[in-house]
Amino acid sequence: MKYLIVIEQTATGFSAYSPDLPGCVSTGATREETEQNMREAIEFHLDGLRLEGAPIPLPATVSSYVEVSAA
Repeated sequence: MKYLIVIEQTATGFSAYSPDLPGCVSTGATREETEQNMREAIEFHLDGLRLEGAPIPLPATVSSYVEVSAA
């Protein structure tokens, strides 16, 4: 499955979350590290849901950019 992740720059590196998986977050020093950490966090999160017998949320969030004039 492919889950959308949002990566944001912080004062000390980067943080990430997935809108489709509430509570699943990660951080890293670089974007690449944050993405890898988030991949591992999602796998861990899904394993936990399976162990609890909880449903696995299907990826549903989409993203898009909109261009606007900054003037």
